[in-house]
Amino acid sequence: MAVKILSVDDEHDLKILLTQYFRKKIRAGEYIFSFAHNGLEALKMMLETPDFDIVLSDINMPEMDGLTLLSKINELRNPALKCIMVSAYGDMENIRTAMNRGAFDFATKPIDLDDLARTIENAIQQIKYVRERQKEHDQLESLKNDLAVAGEIQQAILPRIFPPFPELSDKVDIFASMKAAKDVGGDFYDFFQIDNDRLGFVIADVSGKGVPASLFMAVSRTLIRATGMQGITSNACLTSVNKLLCKESLDSMFVTVFYGIYNVVTGVIDYTNGGHNPPYILRSDNTVEVLPMSKNFILGVFDDFEFQNDMLTIKEGDALVMFTDGVTEAFSTKHEQFDETRLVNSLSTLGGANSQEIIESVITDVENFSSGAEQSDDITMLTIKHLK
Repeated sequence: MAVKILSVDDEHDLKILLTQYFRKKIRAGEYIFSFAHNGLEALKMMLETPDFDIVLSDINMPEMDGLTLLSKINELRNPALKCIMVSAYGDMENIRTAMNRGAFDFATKPIDLDDLARTIENAIQQIKYVRERQKEHDQLESLKNDLAVAGEIQQAILPRIFPPFPELSDKVDIFASMKAAKDVGGDFYDFFQIDNDRLGFVIADVSGKGVPASLFMAVSRTLIRATGMQGITSNACLTSVNKLLCKESLDSMFVTVFYGIYNVVTGVIDYTNGGHNPPYILRSDNTVEVLPMSKNFILGVFDDFEFQNDMLTIKEGDALVMFTDGVTEAFSTKHEQFDETRLVNSLSTLGGANSQEIIESVITDVENFSSGAEQSDDITMLTIKHLK
């Protein structure tokens, strides 16, 4: 694209000099010169044609001088527009003032056109650099906006209406929360009704952060829900999902999963832990029990792995509290982790609380503990409480 240069000078001979000296670049379409005779005329032209690249302006002019014009140009806030100021050799005070006000460079009269040509080329290089940075900035802003929308979409696909099953609200109390560390996260939770007596539920943590993790999260959630809705056992569900994820896994991504099938009548839970943090059982008497460590592997790595399930029973008033490692591995400003001990201490006073109160109380403790420290990982919790 041609470089558009606005020459502002009350001496008419300068127009002849510039067009003659730069005639080859003008003919080649590299430079386009426009001319104004004072700052006021130049400012009017710039407002009408706001795509000038370089302003070559004399300082001493009638009606509006070059320094005033420079101040007006600064108000346009266009970092890609470069001003080269021209004045008599002995007028160093005004030249210094112009440079302090943001002029790119200066030239002295009588103008050395060879030196001016080099100055213009330097200005062009700076203009290119600024525009490239502006383009990158615009791209980053666009990406930031896209990520914000992606985060909203990601939150929207997670269940957010509580209680989720009003017809079962006298039998089971469910609540969940996910707070992403970045615009989009890799954690997820889900629950769905399999039949009149059984609910499927899951909490999971995808490896990595950002967009790749969020995409793998969406795929994992969809596969688990679709497979779990068939009503097969929890281990059969994860075995099937694992085979599918291994086919889709990119860049060695994997996901830890705790998937369970809860009988709302008996309180019996058929569960399979695929490398996830062992949940806690919060008894009605405030005692806290941790489930055994997972004996299964993570999902998305070995497609021939056969998952094994376990069974547990939660009684009336008991709650199964599930979480991702963003809870226990939350850091304080002293670089200490919230850890399992603090989590148990938080839970041990919440035996009579409902699922929402349990989660909100724990998250408050985590936030108070890490106050002032940057959130390093997604914080996700899911709680199921057996009512009767």
